Amino acid sequence: MSQMSVVNMMNAMVPITRFNKGEAAKIFDEVETTGTKIVVKNNRPACVLVSPSQYEALMEMLSDYALYAEAERRMAANKDAENLSHEEMMKELGLTDADLADVEVDIE
Repeated sequence: MSQMSVVNMMNAMVPITRFNKGEAAKIFDEVETTGTKIVVKNNRPACVLVSPSQYEALMEMLSDYALYAEAERRMAANKDAENLSHEEMMKELGLTDADLADVEVDIE
């Protein structure tokens, strides 16, 4: 997902009066096409409308970042701990790659 250019941002701005004129359906169609609209009230951004797919992508990115930050915290907290390679851990636990291939995993 890239940052909006100034031109795209200007084109994405929608005055709130368009909603008052009954153009909500048209604005929502525009969001479906462009992905984003910035609703402006009194010449100031009041709301950002995004398509459901873009919202889902943003939430996924936020979740990924939270997981990354947690991994960074854990790595920093354990930087002096003895680390095992994947192979060493598998051997210590008595597991093979075939054992892992047969396991069903639910990821939430």
